[in-house]
Amino acid sequence: MITAHTASADGVTDKLLLRWGDLQEIETVVMSYPGRTTACLSTQAGCAMGCVFCATGQMGFVRNLRPGEIVAQVVAAQRLLRDRGAPPLRNLVLMGMGEPLQNYTAVIQALRIISDRRGLNIGPSRISISTVGVVPGIRRLAAEGQPYHLAVSLHAATDAERSALVPANARWPLSDLRAACRDYSLQTGRRIFFGWTLIAGRNDRPGDAQQVIELLRGLDAHLNLIRLNPTAGFRGESCGAESANRFRAEVRSAGIPCTLRQYRGIDVGAGCGQLRASRRSD
Repeated sequence: MITAHTASADGVTDKLLLRWGDLQEIETVVMSYPGRTTACLSTQAGCAMGCVFCATGQMGFVRNLRPGEIVAQVVAAQRLLRDRGAPPLRNLVLMGMGEPLQNYTAVIQALRIISDRRGLNIGPSRISISTVGVVPGIRRLAAEGQPYHLAVSLHAATDAERSALVPANARWPLSDLRAACRDYSLQTGRRIFFGWTLIAGRNDRPGDAQQVIELLRGLDAHLNLIRLNPTAGFRGESCGAESANRFRAEVRSAGIPCTLRQYRGIDVGAGCGQLRASRRSD
């Protein structure tokens, strides 16, 4: 059930607040691009991974979403687009609230419904699962031959710095994560999309770019950069456009595909790392 709909001043981003039967709430984002529309889905209420710059991680873990609650977000997004006469959803990214691979069974059940031609008929090639690096889940995706794209959030290229930003790194360090990603690509034949949130003075320097180049060297990788979005619980600052462009150019010069994501929905808390059901029930 949609309890709130907030449109960004950018004119292309909408945030939906959905409430379930137990009164728990989650957020879903719908983003329009030239020729396509993407929905960013949540898989948990809250998150146990504790990434320090992420509002959902700052919120803490409440519960896993059920398959129907994941599917319902797609239905809600489709209804929003239909009511305004817009083209239907083309892409789905499981990059909203929660860690998808910590709710593996429900996520895969939901995606089978979503991608089924008798269901919502959004093909697996248009669906991406994002993880902070849950190694057993990555290996399970590969072993089962799941047909969805994989995105892995890095944010740092040394264990010390990554553990400070992404506490889950203490459990699954970079050496284990890199090995799992290498094996995933070998088993599936698919490229992995790696995410890097640029934080001023912390991971946006030329030396940081060289470290991520070395980490990704030899992998079938594409690096997605995004400048830090503000959250109340983290004091870091976004890097400037010049630093972001320099970082991107350096990674590209090493032969690694690298893109810089657009700022989207920041004014309504709909940007990457900003989702948080502030009206959640306990």
